[in-house]
Amino acid sequence: QVQLVESGGGLVQPGGSLRLSCAASGNILEIDAMDWYRQAPENDRDLVAATTSDGSTTYADSVKGRFTVSRDNAKNTVYLQMNSLQPEDTAVYYCRAFIIPLGPGVGDYWGQGTQVTVSS
Repeated sequence: QVQLVESGGGLVQPGGSLRLSCAASGNILEIDAMDWYRQAPENDRDLVAATTSDGSTTYADSVKGRFTVSRDNAKNTVYLQMNSLQPEDTAVYYCRAFIIPLGPGVGDYWGQGTQVTVSS
């Protein structure tokens, strides 16, 4: 019943920008963490940016100063504004949320992933 839906990926030139969004839906009591991960070909899935329900944010060193994560708790949505994109940012980006439903099923939920390609 609980699911995450992502949007905003695409192809951009170096130096360009993209804004990703991820919305959770279903019978939800509370969402703790809402985070962004990415996975490049032949690499592990790495944390990009993380949020908590009280507003705390953290970033990977590789994206500090370029990416901004924000969250709208009323809409159960997290965003990732990506500026000054570089070819090394090319990856599949995934949304992850730790969700407490009204019923059973507490735990991590993942979006389907969205492709971000930075190329000239």
